[in-house]
Amino acid sequence: MKTPYTRERLIRDFTDLGIEKGDTLFIHSSFKSLGPVDGGAGTVISALEAVIGEDGLILMPTFSLLPSREERVASWDVATTPSTVGWLTEFFRQMPGTYRSDHYSHAVAARGKDAEIFVADHLRREGYQSPWDHHPWGKTYGTHSPMFRAYKTNAKLLMIGVDYETSTYIHLVEVIHWNKRLADDAQAQFIGLNRPALGEFWEGLGQLRRGPVGDSDCRLFHIKMYVDTLLAEVECNPEPYVG
Repeated sequence: MKTPYTRERLIRDFTDLGIEKGDTLFIHSSFKSLGPVDGGAGTVISALEAVIGEDGLILMPTFSLLPSREERVASWDVATTPSTVGWLTEFFRQMPGTYRSDHYSHAVAARGKDAEIFVADHLRREGYQSPWDHHPWGKTYGTHSPMFRAYKTNAKLLMIGVDYETSTYIHLVEVIHWNKRLADDAQAQFIGLNRPALGEFWEGLGQLRRGPVGDSDCRLFHIKMYVDTLLAEVECNPEPYVG
């Protein structure tokens, strides 16, 4: 049986990947990709907190992606509805001192400096419209949404053992692209983008750090550069990425 990874080993791996004191991290994750961890999910989060320090902030999607909007709405409770996007996110959501935004499908949880403030305003309705907006909840990717705030504050995206199919920030690319087109044509249709194709394009630019954490293949890069670069590519060369 393989020896479990310790907190100290994970701290070293996260640091070698390029995570720094004071970072704001938005994390997509496959917990099992890390291999055996002494202490489980709590050890992973403790290691991340040690690396970013008291001025850092951890964000995780705690989405409720039930098959239909009706199911998501009917089952939503900000305090109790489980996250459907991985065990690490569900463990994180339940930790004392973690705060969660109020959105029926695309809630984000936060822990660290100013966490409660960061996720407090997801019910507000300013900013970009998206297909996931639903009254009485606010704009999914609007001005006051956690994911948009992370984009605007130049947070980093940490991908733990997942590929670009999980990259929810491509939704923000789709949303900004759609809203730009709506400004010229009120009937413009929302266009879904090919996440793996955009991920391959992004990887080819080399604007990321990649390395192991435990058994996991991880990626780290700035969200704003990622979104802005993909948006520019889609605007000038849409064909490879549509659908």
